Amino acid sequence: MAVASGALGACATGGTTASGPAPATSASSQANAVANAALYQTVSYANAATKGPAIIIIPGEVKSNNATFAQRYGAANIADYAELELTQAGFQVLERTNLGSMLQEIELAYNLGNPAKAEALFKKGDLQSTRWIIRFDVLRAEKIAEVEKGFSGRPLGAIGGALLGGRGGAAMGAGVGSVSTSQVAGVWIVGMRYKIIDAQTTRQVAQGYAEDKMEVGSTGTSVLGVSSRQTSGNTLDSLVIKLVQRHVAEIDQKYK
Repeated sequence: MAVASGALGACATGGTTASGPAPATSASSQANAVANAALYQTVSYANAATKGPAIIIIPGEVKSNNATFAQRYGAANIADYAELELTQAGFQVLERTNLGSMLQEIELAYNLGNPAKAEALFKKGDLQSTRWIIRFDVLRAEKIAEVEKGFSGRPLGAIGGALLGGRGGAAMGAGVGSVSTSQVAGVWIVGMRYKIIDAQTTRQVAQGYAEDKMEVGSTGTSVLGVSSRQTSGNTLDSLVIKLVQRHVAEIDQKYK
């Protein structure tokens, strides 16, 4: 019983458990710093206290030839981000998950600009109060530059070892030869557009476009078998969310 009580006490006072935090190390600190930089950052929207109109977010298009981006970021993912941000901005968002099979009919009506179909859809239920249909399209997503640099001490180590000879030369050659560094940096540009469509007429009310860039990279070093590598805390997720937030800030200011 005493052992059990001690174990429970350790848990209650923050003792280490199998699911607890990793021991504090320099690598752990660096990893957490990178992770903190990539955490979701909330935005304070200027008119969030003002109740916005009822809206529906429909998935737009991701027009990118980059397979990495297209596979990771679908139109539905971006629409999810938009629902989150527009809700925080004070808009009355009718979530797509609550529309069921009707979502496909809504997408078809507004993508084709069919006012008769739209009018029929919005004559009943919760849809009657809907004012705007909003969509977000990625028009550009490309990695425009990538640079890789590095240094290897092997050639210098081999030359120095040969010149000095003997054990000293061998030791120096091994030491210098173990040194290596690497740097990789890539720059992404993503461009996103939003469209606001009148729920009753299917006519476009407004649109906006913005681009932003982000550098994603890593650095690494190795000396005498001791190596370290660090990657950037920036991610494409952060860039996509940032663009959505920028558009929502504009919609919040202009279309309430």
